[in-house]
Amino acid sequence: MAGSRKRGGRGQSIGNRTSADGRAKRLKTAKGRGLSSTRWLTRQLRDPYVAAARSHGYRSRAAFKLIELDDRFRLLKPGALVVDLGAAPGGWSQVAAQRIRAGHPGGGRLIAVDCTEMEPLPNIHQITLDFMDAGAEAVIMAALDGKADVVLTDMAAPATGHTQTDHLRIMALLDAAYAFARKVLKPGGVFLGKVLRGGTEKTLLDALKRDFRQVRHVKPPASRKESAEIYVIATGFRAADD
Repeated sequence: MAGSRKRGGRGQSIGNRTSADGRAKRLKTAKGRGLSSTRWLTRQLRDPYVAAARSHGYRSRAAFKLIELDDRFRLLKPGALVVDLGAAPGGWSQVAAQRIRAGHPGGGRLIAVDCTEMEPLPNIHQITLDFMDAGAEAVIMAALDGKADVVLTDMAAPATGHTQTDHLRIMALLDAAYAFARKVLKPGGVFLGKVLRGGTEKTLLDALKRDFRQVRHVKPPASRKESAEIYVIATGFRAADD
């Protein structure tokens, strides 16, 4: 988005690729692809998280980032009200819905927002819009019908290949997501978002430390080592005076 201006932010969606001895054939089909596309394909075929996502029915390998973060910090509790900004292709929404027991008696609710229309997911309220557009905030808040326990965002703008430009674009998305979170989180709430390190993140981190009791920076194992991404986990929201 810009609300999902994150093509590649949660990884590409998992297709129906086979494994093992089919790899050579698939790589042959890479003729005509650019070098970066061929490298991406090769990396996907070798990535154990891609295979694990497929076997578990998750729509992207990024699902395991949220699993690892939640296993460690217990962010998603049964009965919680959660907003997932930039949800496509849906891996994080799948995990969050399971963890809050959406669709079960006493379970929580999940609002998944993205400007890209997703295939329907069970027990999830999906909204197709760009959350940075005028009027989008009111639509989401109406769907929430109350204050949220958790706001999640794994958004990333399409990569340009220019490190500082990519950093600024993802930080602009995170700033917007945080501004929204401040309006919808209940006291004690949680904000989880992706940061691309590059120098300007300090301003946002300072604001988070002001507004939350605890702020952590974490790189989950599922995040590729070569990636500059880290995740900021802010817990214990102090409701804003405004």
